Amino acid sequence: MNAILRDAYHITDPVYNYVKACEDKLQGLFLEHQRIREYNQLKVIRAFQENRLASYDFHSSSGYGYGEGGREKVDRIFAKVFGAQDALVRPGIASGTHALTLALQGILLPGDEMLCITGLPYDTMQKIIGLKGSVPHSLREYQIFYVQTDLVNGAPDLSCVLEKITPNTKLIYWQRSIGYIDRGTLSIECLQHAIKTLRAQTNIPIMVDNCYGEFTECLEPPEVGANLIAGSLIKNPGGGIARSGGYIAGDADLIERISYRVTTPGIGRDIGISFGTTREVLQGLYFAPHVTYEAMHTAILFASVYQGLGFSTTPMPHQERSDIVQMIRFGEPEAVCHFCEAVQQAGSVDSHITPVPWDMPGYSDEVIMASGGFVEGSSIEVSADGPLKPPYNVFYQGGLTADQGRLAVLLTVQRLLDQGLLDVSKF
Repeated sequence: MNAILRDAYHITDPVYNYVKACEDKLQGLFLEHQRIREYNQLKVIRAFQENRLASYDFHSSSGYGYGEGGREKVDRIFAKVFGAQDALVRPGIASGTHALTLALQGILLPGDEMLCITGLPYDTMQKIIGLKGSVPHSLREYQIFYVQTDLVNGAPDLSCVLEKITPNTKLIYWQRSIGYIDRGTLSIECLQHAIKTLRAQTNIPIMVDNCYGEFTECLEPPEVGANLIAGSLIKNPGGGIARSGGYIAGDADLIERISYRVTTPGIGRDIGISFGTTREVLQGLYFAPHVTYEAMHTAILFASVYQGLGFSTTPMPHQERSDIVQMIRFGEPEAVCHFCEAVQQAGSVDSHITPVPWDMPGYSDEVIMASGGFVEGSSIEVSADGPLKPPYNVFYQGGLTADQGRLAVLLTVQRLLDQGLLDVSKF
């Protein structure tokens, strides 16, 4: 065992040997994900080259930003990488939820209906839609209606979806990642099948919440027929370098409409400076396939380690994955808190801080969140969170390097063992 693990982090031999044994058994699976990483890395490099990315593109303008070449180049590169006709990438988009909101508000009008076919969306989206509370400027306040169909056997019930479509249905919505719900992630193959089935009956635009899913597979949703995707730059596509921002990509006509919501009608994408972020956004995109692989490596290791300790994990170690999120069910709040405290200890920044449950904006229950990264709240760096409510699930994501991810695994196991929350016979 590395002396730093023993002397600085106080990892014991039984814990180290157990985690190492779990990781050794996963080498074949890691190799499969390395192939995905290589494919996506070359796809990103080729997008830079085809769009003739040049050093002068990194310079920012001021004021309105008319004709800022770097901004326009970023949009074209993201569109190419995601297999979309067009894209909007802006530093002023504060989160993935913000990007999704702009897309929904840019497309839907009063009287329109949004049909979500992947079950209940995660908490912050529920407030945007108007399902929780009376929030100003929710879709509900603008008389935009919401209809939902639930998953059956882990996939959308397409026959039910087709029955729910009405003349007012103007958007079909798909959440790729799990949110705070115990279900498997929805793969690109599953999405492709759904789109093929729906397209035989309707041409209603299909929008995918792509958060946490970028670069986890070789294909992205627009490449299998999705009309629109949105996500955050402080998750997978920012590569741990982008300090803020979000993206929306998809069909050109939809992107044009949304651009008028992002800025102002009649001007749209033609204004808005990059504030000097072009270099870091594109450098983050360059690293994104590799960083996403490191995060996937860590998530798989967490799944293997905690499944071996007797906990329910979603996904399971060898189960198909389409996002970087790993859920572990602890069944008790103390374990969730100790787990998050140990993840915080593994962080590069604020590792000395102890996270505590709090009323996090946008959520109904108290949430404990560990996030010790260079970018505050970044979900592509080592991070974990969970609502303090039964069945007391925790959601781990991120890890810029598998080495730091492995440290997080070791620290969580050691902490739970020291607190008497693990079966010592497993070691």
